[in-house]
Amino acid sequence: MTSSHKPDEKTLQGLKDIANKLRINSIKATCASNSGHPTSCCSAAELMSVLFFNTMRYKAEDPRNQCNDRFVLSKGHAAPILYAAWAEAGYVKESDLLNLRKIDSDLEGHPTPKLAFVDVATGSLGQGLGASCGMAYTGKYFDKSSYRVYCMMRDGECSEGSVWEAMAFASYYKLDNLVALIDVNRLGQSEAAPLKHDMEVYRKRCEAFGWNTYVVDGHDVEELCKAFWQAKQVKDKPTCIVAKTFKGKGLKNIEDLDNWHGKPIPKDKVDGLLKELKAQIQVPNKTLCPELPKEDTEPADLSPIALLSPPAYKKGEKMATRRAYGVALAKLETFKKAFPDRYIECFIAEQNMVGVAIGCATRDCTVAFASAFAAFFSRGYDQIRMGAISQSNVNLVGSHCGVSIGEDGPSQMALEDLAIFRAIPTCTVFCPSDAVSTERAVELSANTKGICFIRTSRPDNAVIYSPDEKFEVGIAKVVRQHAGSEGKNIRVIDPFTIMPLDAATIVASARATKGQIITVEDHYKEGGLGEAVLSAVGGEPDIVVTRLAVSGVPRSGKSTELLDMFGISAKHIANAVRQTFAN
Repeated sequence: MTSSHKPDEKTLQGLKDIANKLRINSIKATCASNSGHPTSCCSAAELMSVLFFNTMRYKAEDPRNQCNDRFVLSKGHAAPILYAAWAEAGYVKESDLLNLRKIDSDLEGHPTPKLAFVDVATGSLGQGLGASCGMAYTGKYFDKSSYRVYCMMRDGECSEGSVWEAMAFASYYKLDNLVALIDVNRLGQSEAAPLKHDMEVYRKRCEAFGWNTYVVDGHDVEELCKAFWQAKQVKDKPTCIVAKTFKGKGLKNIEDLDNWHGKPIPKDKVDGLLKELKAQIQVPNKTLCPELPKEDTEPADLSPIALLSPPAYKKGEKMATRRAYGVALAKLETFKKAFPDRYIECFIAEQNMVGVAIGCATRDCTVAFASAFAAFFSRGYDQIRMGAISQSNVNLVGSHCGVSIGEDGPSQMALEDLAIFRAIPTCTVFCPSDAVSTERAVELSANTKGICFIRTSRPDNAVIYSPDEKFEVGIAKVVRQHAGSEGKNIRVIDPFTIMPLDAATIVASARATKGQIITVEDHYKEGGLGEAVLSAVGGEPDIVVTRLAVSGVPRSGKSTELLDMFGISAKHIANAVRQTFAN
């Protein structure tokens, strides 16, 4: 490696001054809120100073600009120093920092995209790097642009397996536009992090995962400038900067001591500590500005997305909804065989897959669909709920739902997925019943804000809709509406979306059938369709809901045998109808 681009002495001093300004504002903000993590901010002060004012390229007045370098604060509890950096850059008013964590302020305890300079919400540790991988992959392979992605983690969160899923992903895809920073400040909430300050073990672990790695003094601005510059020269490898730091750096009788995690500085210590920090600032006025980015990223295309052709199925034809999903994706320009350059294989790492998808979807760069067995989205549930806080427009598709998958057995059967996704506040939950409705669910999902979940099944099911059938979010289909073969007035309803649920159609149909509703689902009773219907009719008098669903832990067997065993086969549905009307 050639010698680095060394900043002049004025710049180096300016970066030191900014680091102490960031410390001061982090302390003031956390004191004003009487909560927060000032010591975690202080360990990262030089890292933030060099990154924001000597390394990253961005338009400070336009944080969401498509060309800007990206920054993810995975150690979200250090949010005050992120806010302080944007105040130093001129985007946030310094006086607003004192509103930290207040009910009427968007400067929350952990960062969220309510703020224009935040792409993904963080705070649940170990997730920032996965989202950063999605951003970096998008920048390198989709946008083909020069913006770079920086993710700051802390040593404690490196105990999370999701970090190492992301490390493996980044090296496999040669994301040389991605830089991870590990703020190794040694101290956790209740005790030291496992590796403490054993920097060589961090180096070996990162290198073993295929990362270009530098171990640095995290409080030496010159050394940091060199490491960031070197990272830009490296090709075909992501870079990890492992920075040895001290928690509470610069705070007398607090630095590198236990029991200061998540505690504001006591009132009797504040003035003295602030005075000492201010005394170290040689040039108090702003002297450094970020470099502007290259204008080489196209604006996001926000036009509506439509299938290139309507579903090509005939009524009565059999097609598994999971296969129809693949057909629809190809029509939307995404599938591995048809469009390999638009397909990202995340391997057996569902947490990271969800994180990558959320990262890809930031700034409307892509319309991201992440697909897996629905049962295994439970592994990525923390990422999913954080995706909602991130205001992400990510689409998740779960196959192999229910006991109908058959011989593979209960470990592969998604029987909790509706409950999982119905608990996500921004989620639209699609449950298509045939190939036509599956294609339309994919089309609608691509144009729907928030998280979308599409539930697909393994068996080949009959097509019941014409290719030109119109579908809408929150609108159910009355598939049959007449007297049954035994003279009973019966309606068959396909809800299409479980959330939002078409309560009006369900209530109206119940009124027409003497207040009787039977729900049938290949899912546990808890949290599924039946409970959604119960919630919808809860305020309606004289409506009775009978629920047919899976109970207990299933076993291997033929699909038809299992449906019969758990009382959700055609035979059991017919018996439930007869019994309901008999009563």
